[in-house]
Amino acid sequence: MAELDEQTLHNLAMNTVGKKLQEDDFEFLAVNSKLKKDPQFVALKNKKLHFIIVRAIKYPENPEIFDLKFMNTIKDHAQKFNAKTYYAGVGIANSTDYDQPVNDAEDYVINYKGLKEI
Repeated sequence: MAELDEQTLHNLAMNTVGKKLQEDDFEFLAVNSKLKKDPQFVALKNKKLHFIIVRAIKYPENPEIFDLKFMNTIKDHAQKFNAKTYYAGVGIANSTDYDQPVNDAEDYVINYKGLKEI
């Protein structure tokens, strides 16, 4: 039983957000799943450009809380492209015991409440 690494957790978060964006009719222009490469999604919806920052947040941290200074830096960059900026925090926890790390032998639970516009 191995604990999932940061990149694997990030990929789970990316998949969660990506599926929801597809359901909401976003058209992907660029997808970047590498850690520390922002934004993760550049997408179009209703002819409007969107920059979306995705973060995998391990329990007990709150996925709704984000670094406002960092997000404002991304927002300033997005405005040069007349794009909207969003934060997508995805909480991930071990489904058997929230206090245990997420691993490859047990199921996990996702806490994702959607995009937050910055």
